[in-house]
Amino acid sequence: MAIVLVATLLVLFATHAVPASSQWRDFNWLRRWQEQVGSPGGDLTGLIVCIGAPVLACALAQYVLRGTWLGLTSLAFAIIVLFYCWGPRDLERDVEAIDKAPDSERRNAALQALRADATQPPLEFTTEKVVEATFLAALRRWFGVLLWFALLGPAGALLYRLTQVLAGPEFAAAQSAGQRAAAERAARILDWLPAHLIVLALALASNFDAVFKVWRDYHAASGKGFMALDLGFLNATARASVAADVAAEDDEPSHAARAPLVALDDAMVLVRRVLIVWLTVIALIVLGGWFA
Repeated sequence: MAIVLVATLLVLFATHAVPASSQWRDFNWLRRWQEQVGSPGGDLTGLIVCIGAPVLACALAQYVLRGTWLGLTSLAFAIIVLFYCWGPRDLERDVEAIDKAPDSERRNAALQALRADATQPPLEFTTEKVVEATFLAALRRWFGVLLWFALLGPAGALLYRLTQVLAGPEFAAAQSAGQRAAAERAARILDWLPAHLIVLALALASNFDAVFKVWRDYHAASGKGFMALDLGFLNATARASVAADVAAEDDEPSHAARAPLVALDDAMVLVRRVLIVWLTVIALIVLGGWFA
């Protein structure tokens, strides 16, 4: 777990310090690999091999490097894989670009960088949309990768990122309808646990009563149960947390809560708090292991 903490801190620093690093996260090789192993007739074997073979190779490398050179090779390998699977864009800089945009046209253009799916309609610059987009981007760029990295090591981070990439619109043309549906379902499965842990950390870092009530009411209203692969609860709790935070801090809450830039900045503050909660838990696990 110490490797998880050190690797995460270094990757966070490197991603923010080197904005051009997103160009190094190239998954074109996956497209070529998909074309070689894909099954256009609808067989899911091709999809499983497309994801499973690289993840298995990563897991084998992870196992072979374990414990060598006082763990430095494992750390280096973990940093490289996590860095590759992070992002790909820097969330902090994307939000900063929206904040610093000189006019509404360029602000709306910068806002589109937060979209999880470039084929969807453009994001509207409204309070609800910017809050939802910020938290969903944080889930896909940070927390999903981090959780599976913490649980399964570099292989877990690669599993999450490859699944998300294959579920994206860029790879849809080479997939049958069955493969496409399976990839999207696998991506939602891998998002379910980190999304709920974000909500838990958000409750601790923000207004616990407001977050818990919205989370409970959302599931009760949807009628799908708590195990449903629906991330709508994340959007609902994010909006409630931002509204509660802004209302508690601003002299004119009704006005501030309607201001998209205020909501965007507060959403980013809450995302950072959630990240701090996660890293604190990891650090406590590390310290507990050292002193046990």
